[in-house]
Amino acid sequence: MQTSNRLLDDLAKVANGAASAVTGLKDDAEGMVRRQLQKLLADQDLVTREEFEAVKALAANARAGEEALQKRVDALEAQLKKTKKANKAPVKKPSAKK
Repeated sequence: MQTSNRLLDDLAKVANGAASAVTGLKDDAEGMVRRQLQKLLADQDLVTREEFEAVKALAANARAGEEALQKRVDALEAQLKKTKKANKAPVKKPSAKK
């Protein structure tokens, strides 16, 4: 019976060794994939979150400024229409002489 136990012990050691080897391969594969993804992302010339947020804030400020200018233009156009109506003299039709 001891040979049987010895055989089982050796098989258990081989199985543990194989499991640790598989774990090592898994870690190596994950590391390679991670490095490849980092290299791919670095080559894509992507912007950072901070740069994106800064440009987003600039765009929001530009939009607010554009809206304020549009309101000002609308007010000036309304004022111009009022001025034109006030300055417009009534047109008199010439009377017909007989």
